[in-house]
Amino acid sequence: MIRIDSISKRNGHQIVFVEASAGLNRGEKVGLVGPNGAGKTTLFRLITGQEQPDEGQVSLDRGITIGYFSQDVGDMRGRSALAEVMDGAGPVSAVATELTQLEAAMADPDRADEMDDIVARYGEVQARFEELGGYALEGRAREVLAGLSFSDDMIDGDVGALSGGWKMRVALARILLMRPDAMLLDEPSNHLDLESLIWLEQFLKGYEGALMMTSHDRAFMDRIVTKIVEIDGGSLTTYAGDYEFYIGQCALAEKQQQAQFDRQEAMLAKEKRFIERFKARASHAAQVQSRVKNLEKIERVEPPKRRQTVLFEFQPAPRSGEDVATCRKVHKRYGSRIIYDGLDFQVRRRERWCVMGINGAGKSTLLKLIAGSTKPDDGVVSLGPAVKMGYFAQHAMDLLQGEETVFQSLEYSFPQAGQGSLRALAGAFGFSGDSVEKRCRVLSGGEKARLVMAKMLFDPPNFLVLDEPTNHLDMATKDMLVTALLQYEGAMLFVSHDRHFLSALSNRVLELTPNGIHQYGGGYREYVDRTGQEAPGLKP
Repeated sequence: MIRIDSISKRNGHQIVFVEASAGLNRGEKVGLVGPNGAGKTTLFRLITGQEQPDEGQVSLDRGITIGYFSQDVGDMRGRSALAEVMDGAGPVSAVATELTQLEAAMADPDRADEMDDIVARYGEVQARFEELGGYALEGRAREVLAGLSFSDDMIDGDVGALSGGWKMRVALARILLMRPDAMLLDEPSNHLDLESLIWLEQFLKGYEGALMMTSHDRAFMDRIVTKIVEIDGGSLTTYAGDYEFYIGQCALAEKQQQAQFDRQEAMLAKEKRFIERFKARASHAAQVQSRVKNLEKIERVEPPKRRQTVLFEFQPAPRSGEDVATCRKVHKRYGSRIIYDGLDFQVRRRERWCVMGINGAGKSTLLKLIAGSTKPDDGVVSLGPAVKMGYFAQHAMDLLQGEETVFQSLEYSFPQAGQGSLRALAGAFGFSGDSVEKRCRVLSGGEKARLVMAKMLFDPPNFLVLDEPTNHLDMATKDMLVTALLQYEGAMLFVSHDRHFLSALSNRVLELTPNGIHQYGGGYREYVDRTGQEAPGLKP
């Protein structure tokens, strides 16, 4: 369906692809992986014709439709979310427009002499509209938007009033409603809550077209794709299997290459010792020359390329008292909407609570109440003795000083720390080389999140309150963060849509539902086993 044949591509001084080849066949679901900046978005743009390869070619089967979702959704305003989504529904959208025009023409008395032709054309267009499922289009559009957690008011309201994250969901919904022959989805899991993520997962599993996608969500990727295409060092390598299989194959290949490299290095060292030992002896001159020539002919085995993931060992958190945070008979409402009506909840030392609940259930509100950034209408929220809290929220990224560089931001926060430890901290959170000199004002949302997280964990508190800490983090940084937090001995209260993060770190679950608040001993895995659902109200 889509063939990438020996393409080479350079962006400025950066070589992106060198004689790279891959393919996407009908019905395949492919995960596109590779380090940041490897060329994943460039490959999508080559397939859609927005860019051209310097050499080689990208060819598509005649007549196929492609839906491309990217992070750059542009401006949207003046229409409802529903209208915006329906407008992207492919051929049926154009037919719907003509149908509307013909209906207007039939009602126009000035065109009475054309009425026979108009009515005949209307019949043809109406039949085509029905054939394309046009009359079910609005219902399908509403279903897709509801699956992505839009309320009725948001579906029918002006899309221009939505935040950037919700506009991205509108753009994604357009592609899903279109149901093209092939979908190219660049980070579709960004900005989605857990319920929307699980709905999208089920939608894509049932999608019959070809799919190529990137995602920083390991569980999401693993449950959908059946093939992996890796971009690394300018080449495309295909693995027949899911993401977990790909990780295993990479580890095996790295182990085998390391063994080959070690064997060759041992052999070369042995030969060099012989040459060094006998090079001055005339009786061994022929042997020495022969071995020197053989060494020159040997094709050297390269050591395996290591993934540049820096692990940072965080300092131990100071010990708190046994009671870390307590809510007693807490009431909270926004306008007429009651969020909490007499909430009793307690976090104790070394407990790691993940908070589950549908949109609007009060997950972030609970974190804000405990962090002190919002006050209860009634009741008491208190922290225990010797509690030092670190609170990560999306608005924390707005507090960075725009003109400071990444390294200056770290230096100003920790003036007593050595440059070596601060550079190791920056590297652990994805800032290596020249990237530590980036000014905060030009950082992406993900980079800002990483910097805020780094500053919070360098001098660790004994109580972490984290609201979606993994948004925009790539898999390598997530894995580093999980590894670091597994060693963390303080208490945690967090909201996350990342099931790997939830499974690895939680040992308690607080579930917020319309029918009440439920507490579960054991972490997210135990919650799924006991409730039969991955999120409140959703069956697996």
